[in-house]
Amino acid sequence: MRHRRRPALAIASLGICALLASAGQAVATEATSEQAEPSVAAAATPLTASNFRYTLSETSSSLIGALDSALPNVTMGAVADDANRTPSCGSAPSVTNRTAYYCWNTGDQDTPDWYPQGITTSSDAYEAGTYDGKRLNLVSWYDHAEDGIDKGVRVSVSNLSASASAPPYRHILLVEPTGTTSAPSYKAVDVHAGGIMWYGNLLYVADTSGGFRVFDLDHLWQVSTGNSSAIGRQSDGSYHAFDYKYVLPQTAKFTDSTAGGYAQLQHSSVSLDRTSTPDSVIVSEYRTSTDIANGAQVRTIRVPIDYTDRYLKPASDGVIKATEAYRIDLESVQGSTAINGEFFYSQSDGTNFSDPNADGDLHTFVAPSGSMVRHGNALTVGSEDLSYDPTRDYLWSLGEHPGYRWVYAADASSF
Repeated sequence: MRHRRRPALAIASLGICALLASAGQAVATEATSEQAEPSVAAAATPLTASNFRYTLSETSSSLIGALDSALPNVTMGAVADDANRTPSCGSAPSVTNRTAYYCWNTGDQDTPDWYPQGITTSSDAYEAGTYDGKRLNLVSWYDHAEDGIDKGVRVSVSNLSASASAPPYRHILLVEPTGTTSAPSYKAVDVHAGGIMWYGNLLYVADTSGGFRVFDLDHLWQVSTGNSSAIGRQSDGSYHAFDYKYVLPQTAKFTDSTAGGYAQLQHSSVSLDRTSTPDSVIVSEYRTSTDIANGAQVRTIRVPIDYTDRYLKPASDGVIKATEAYRIDLESVQGSTAINGEFFYSQSDGTNFSDPNADGDLHTFVAPSGSMVRHGNALTVGSEDLSYDPTRDYLWSLGEHPGYRWVYAADASSF
């Protein structure tokens, strides 16, 4: 809960986020449940895309360099090999056209202290589908504990090359560099992380009211453990991160703005679309039914991204602008993506876990003027971010509520 028609295999990913399965995996059978027949609603309304804009700012390279010198640098592959948790599923999720799923360990499955939100895969990172030679899934969690310590955001690195149905995993902590070059430090990243997107060496994290935070996997650091309340550089010169062994630093930020009288966009989810030219990022807003009744719009935009530097791509005038935008006015949209011009939206639908109609819905429409199609109860309760893996035609999502935290994929071409 927020406290906040295409070629089947030649298509690329979108990733608020994304997660992959390895070759030879056993495919889960299609779920049978009380899922509703698709229904058609009004078409989305086009908006002036260029009114949605971004400005880039970067973390001091000398500060990053100082932390590089102070801390051991490790690779994402090494982190995946150092997994310290093994997932276990007590049951299978009820998902229309389900093709794969896995879970977390018992502690992560049930904890009220962290809530999973965003998802992205190594198919977002690289078209080949692997990173450091491994198929990896990343999932963001935000700190929901009431212990007076804000630990910010952690990211689960799941190794699907090791096991597709029970991938071993480890959490790493996102951090924002602080301090000086002579005494470099870092702090927790206080965002909701409702969506994440992996592109090359960069991880984009949705900042609800601020745009995007960007984290660089070329600067992935190992820190000291043994202190669950310490963050950053300590008086003895050691570095801690709430007992997490690895930290990933913020190296850039894209701050959003609007023109033409448009209200600021709420960045609730993000994903990658490799089927567009150039590659692009899809962003959507989360609004409640009350928000909409009080006049709030629900919008979704597309922003081009540059594969050469992995940054959002400026227009010819040097300004980073959206190239496509729509008003969709769907309540409780938790994730979105696009594949060959077709948009997908996950919609959470309540927390009455005993009611099949509280399962999440999937909505689709073909841009620019197609009607919105509702695939009722197609996803799990508390359905979150979406990410597309073109190597298997998998549309990935996940559940956020304790006890209902499957990570799962559906056959995208079946919708």
